Amino acid sequence: MHYQIRKIRENEYPILSDFLYEAIFIPEGMEKPPKSIIEQPKLQVYIEDFGKEDDWCLVAEIKEKIVGAVWVRIMDDYGHIDDETPSFAISLYEEYRNLGIGTALMEAMLQFLREKGYKQTSLSVQKVNYAVCMYQKAGFEIIDENEEEYIMVCRL
Repeated sequence: MHYQIRKIRENEYPILSDFLYEAIFIPEGMEKPPKSIIEQPKLQVYIEDFGKEDDWCLVAEIKEKIVGAVWVRIMDDYGHIDDETPSFAISLYEEYRNLGIGTALMEAMLQFLREKGYKQTSLSVQKVNYAVCMYQKAGFEIIDENEEEYIMVCRL
């Protein structure tokens, strides 16, 4: 499948709410929560007022349709390490998963962050999420955990 990875345009920032919803991991057998769940303050921190310093986003596009996004920002989220480490978020529309697009988006963002001079990036992921292996293959290491989640860091 042919896709292009590029920086998000300012007029496209609103689509991040779609990808924030798509980033919510739904364990097998569970129903998807209502889309309104992303209005919770602990989730809005990922996208609210996006476009400030240290906010970066790359999108994957197929035939002029954005199908995935990876974005980072320095925020006090589940994966927060310190005020110099951007937290990492990534998601794709369901029909575009398992095609290598997510891996390509991750690799592109990690390279982008290296070029910008960041030392590391972090994320939080539920232990039962299949993406844990994908993150580890990309260079993320588990540095902490609680009952449900791993905190992972990728040193750049």
